[in-house]
Amino acid sequence: MILNTLVGNDIRALRKSRGITIKELTTVLGRSVGWLSQVERGQTMPSINDLSAIAQHFGVSISFFFRSENQRPEERGLIMRAADRMTLGTTETGLTEELLSPTLGGSFEMIKSTFAPGGDSGGMKTARASEDGGILIAGRLTLRIDDLEVLLETGDSFQFQQKSYGWKNEGSVPAVIIWVVSPPIY
Repeated sequence: MILNTLVGNDIRALRKSRGITIKELTTVLGRSVGWLSQVERGQTMPSINDLSAIAQHFGVSISFFFRSENQRPEERGLIMRAADRMTLGTTETGLTEELLSPTLGGSFEMIKSTFAPGGDSGGMKTARASEDGGILIAGRLTLRIDDLEVLLETGDSFQFQQKSYGWKNEGSVPAVIIWVVSPPIY
């Protein structure tokens, strides 16, 4: 039952973070509102085909929903072991991220973002209905928040709410940020 609840919580969190209603998601999946409601409350477990369709719709790997599968039951939803973290993104895009949060059901999420040397965001990211903050734990990174452009050094931190942002790593080593976002976006 714990795994069902975690999967359901993650689906609900993904859906809400993207501003998608239950009805909209069930239309895409070809399933009923009642079925998805039961999944989100942990009362039923979706099939692999359903999970695959949900993962594809949200742009995550199906393994995203099983990241806690190997954990001790009492740790699920509370602790995220390094070996159980999954990587999102690829080095080809210049950005890889690891979800550090044990669950997406809370009011915030933690992400480890690694920015490849020479990588950039490809322009400004549209402001979203979230508050973002973080600390640069390795390297250097140019961060642009609206019209402000700053060079972050290791140990520097930042916080902004509902602002557009962009980044670039002009250095020769990866830049690593521990990022906190509220509400969760993944």
